[in-house]
Amino acid sequence: MILWIVGLSGAGKSTVGRALVDAMRRESDQPVVYLDGDELRDVWGDSLGHTVEARNQNAHRISHLCHLLDKNGVTTVATVLSIFPEWLEWNRDNLSAYFEVFLDVPMEVLEARDTKGLYAAFARGDTENVVGKDIPFPRPSNPDLTIDNDPDNSDPAAIVGKILGALAARRPE
Repeated sequence: MILWIVGLSGAGKSTVGRALVDAMRRESDQPVVYLDGDELRDVWGDSLGHTVEARNQNAHRISHLCHLLDKNGVTTVATVLSIFPEWLEWNRDNLSAYFEVFLDVPMEVLEARDTKGLYAAFARGDTENVVGKDIPFPRPSNPDLTIDNDPDNSDPAAIVGKILGALAARRPE
């Protein structure tokens, strides 16, 4: 199974993804791999940059890595910004068990969190290629689960509970 967590920078993808992996490891003796889009950029030397074209190449890499893990029966949680609807569709068509979670957070909340300083740097004119600003973020059109991760609903344990509950409801008896 591949669990793909989508959201803008600051939406809580990494926090939720790590908490989900921890919960899944506690509940089962099956291995679970965690893939973070930013960490994978480091693994691959981050030579791509952050242009739309570079982001597309990175999406290709991550989807195909998930495909390899899926073919080998490795449960994977991937936290990826995911601005390409075609790659989300590719995942659905090519992964044996795919579950997509969209962490939906209003831009004003993301700007207030600004965990990486991206939005402030963009506002100052110090950076470009920021998704949600000068690169559009197409909302996922067909997520299996959408979770509002705004300040009133941002407890990672509660979000993990919602994801695990939705997965359990999806499994056949």
